[in-house]
Amino acid sequence: MASISTLPIPVRFADPFAAEPHVPECVVGERRSYRTVWISDIHLGTRGCNAALLIDFFDHVDCETLYLVGDIIDGWRLKKRHFWPPEHNDVVWRVLKRAKRGTRVVYVPGNHDEMVKPFDGFDFGGVEIRREAVHETADGRKLLVVHGDEFDAVMLAHRWLAFVGDAAYTALMKANVVVNAIRSRMGLPYWSLSLVAKHKVKNAVQFIGRYEEVVAHAARSRGVDGVVCGHIHSAEMRAIDGVDYYNDGDWVEGCTALVEHADGRMEIVRWAEEVAARSAPAPLEQPASARAA
Repeated sequence: MASISTLPIPVRFADPFAAEPHVPECVVGERRSYRTVWISDIHLGTRGCNAALLIDFFDHVDCETLYLVGDIIDGWRLKKRHFWPPEHNDVVWRVLKRAKRGTRVVYVPGNHDEMVKPFDGFDFGGVEIRREAVHETADGRKLLVVHGDEFDAVMLAHRWLAFVGDAAYTALMKANVVVNAIRSRMGLPYWSLSLVAKHKVKNAVQFIGRYEEVVAHAARSRGVDGVVCGHIHSAEMRAIDGVDYYNDGDWVEGCTALVEHADGRMEIVRWAEEVAARSAPAPLEQPASARAA
């Protein structure tokens, strides 16, 4: 059994109340409550991680159960280069704080945080580590919860090709960071260059469609009603041959989460869009004389 000290994570599973976070919890606007929230592909430890948006999400959203559906920490990048700004600690702090206050937190590791997989069945700081989970919705449906890398033929058959693809993707994400730094200085909201590029490339679109079908087929063979996954950074919810397919997206490109309402209704929340709408200036009200004209 691997030791927790072998994990390339510059964060300790410590008491979340031991110290104040770098960014104080501050809520502007309404808090929302959901029965369940799924998030994945945060990629803490990389420059592409939109930690500030995720912190804002946590500061506005409550839930009974929180699923962390893999690639929460990017072990691949951390092995090559140390990058861990205070905001990444703040994300971990908020997760541990929720677990401390009674939220059930389930961590299903992916391929970038595969170093956590040997700890299946362990509980760290109130966070349950599971290779996979089955979630029952309020309306009685059973959903398989997996990261999704196990269905990716590239990851299974040609691991070295996955690393080559990861290098190209990392270069695109660096460009994404530069573009959004410029947009931020101009007072413009977050915009994903990489997400636009992905949806413009025919092969990428075909891969996503095929991937979704493979995942849905695997869920059907397991006898469940649906599946929740991440991995491909493409938020989606649709029925595929009688199976409910849900992908919660990511916090590098789309900044999305999958949520379950109290009645079992599912929804994809696009947080970058919500923040942009919240910060947009209110339209100026016309004088009565102008309206009359």
